[in-house]
Amino acid sequence: MKDATTVLVVDDEQDILEFLKYNLEKEGFIVATANDGKSALKEAYRVKPELIILDIMMPEMDGVEVCRQLRSDKFFSQTIIAFLTARDEDYSQIAALDVGGDDYITKPIRPRLLISRVKALLRRTERLKEEEMSNIIDVADLLIDKEKFLVTRGEEQIELAKKEFELLLLLSSKPGKVFAREEIFNKVWGTDVIVGNRTIDVHIRKLREKLGSNYIKTLKGIGYKFEF
Repeated sequence: MKDATTVLVVDDEQDILEFLKYNLEKEGFIVATANDGKSALKEAYRVKPELIILDIMMPEMDGVEVCRQLRSDKFFSQTIIAFLTARDEDYSQIAALDVGGDDYITKPIRPRLLISRVKALLRRTERLKEEEMSNIIDVADLLIDKEKFLVTRGEEQIELAKKEFELLLLLSSKPGKVFAREEIFNKVWGTDVIVGNRTIDVHIRKLREKLGSNYIKTLKGIGYKFEF
């Protein structure tokens, strides 16, 4: 890496903090640590990290509340926040995504997978910055024209209804990010529109019929993500 990236790691278990710090520093990252929610907020303002790895289950102030407070400050609106969760914490994972988490990493943590996920999140952010300057999203083998509401794959033009397009645009804007159902409802249909519980599922099914089944993955009980 040309410029070292600063990562803030937050966990109330010292052995996990040391494990993550060691593996990230070995890859060239600058690593700051905090062992509780209040310290995490102070450290975030001090070091201004590009990425925060945040444990959910902590005493006094949990990771969800830390994320909520950070996201309320515009300075941290684009900071990548990845949560650490136990494998069976479905409720916590949904709560983490609802307050603006970008991803979650399940425990036990494997070093290679950790580094791979961290680098993928950073690459995603760089790609998003580039795409903000353009109306075209180039993802997998799809070209998504935000201005023309048009999706093409090679020479094929894929016709999508307006909400199908908006749903695809949202999911593909952050490949690999899990979008909770509530977030999808709010961003695609809006908070003041009443739709049925199966609305998202129906639109996902239609997208899969038109695009193929390999782009959108279902995370049962949580939401959906775009992957390739």
